[in-house]
Amino acid sequence: MHIAILTFDGFNELDSLIAYGVLNRIKQPDWQVSIASPSTQVSSMNGLILTSHIRLGAANQADAVIIGSGLQTRQVVANTELMGQLQLDPSRQLLAAQCSGTLILAKLGLLQTIPACTDLTTKPWVQEAGVRILDQPFFAKGNIATAGGCLAAPYLAAWVICKLAGTSAAESALHYLAPVGEKDSYVAHTMQCITPFLAG
Repeated sequence: MHIAILTFDGFNELDSLIAYGVLNRIKQPDWQVSIASPSTQVSSMNGLILTSHIRLGAANQADAVIIGSGLQTRQVVANTELMGQLQLDPSRQLLAAQCSGTLILAKLGLLQTIPACTDLTTKPWVQEAGVRILDQPFFAKGNIATAGGCLAAPYLAAWVICKLAGTSAAESALHYLAPVGEKDSYVAHTMQCITPFLAG
């Protein structure tokens, strides 16, 4: 299974790197997690330089794609060359977006009949794209999931793991990263948020 995390210049470190860390808790021979970017290196909103594993267009062949947020998402969706490289297809891929990443899914026309979650800053832009925004941290329908808030990254990662590797694998990954003394309650809460959306 190949999971690509779309990461652009100005990216939010919490979105891309928390998801990357959680997903890499799965230790299976065919499990691969890649940072996908339009260039070899991208710079975060706080100046962290990250070297990508694959180019942006390679994410079109991934089994799952997570779209992180960042300061330059509105510039990304206005760039027809960048957006033209994305041929994402929920009929054959899991698609997940966090915060302003939801705007990318909206501009790709993938949220036309699906309500979504996003952060408070991005909310009006996604609404302008014709998407109904929910006041909750996570929502999924079929093969598309969205989350709002930087620390919602584990929800998206756990949803992807549940879909591709099973609930037990997701619970194990969450248990590893949860704070000591809160592990059971953290896992239970996260699973409570995503389990209603796993069917279908």
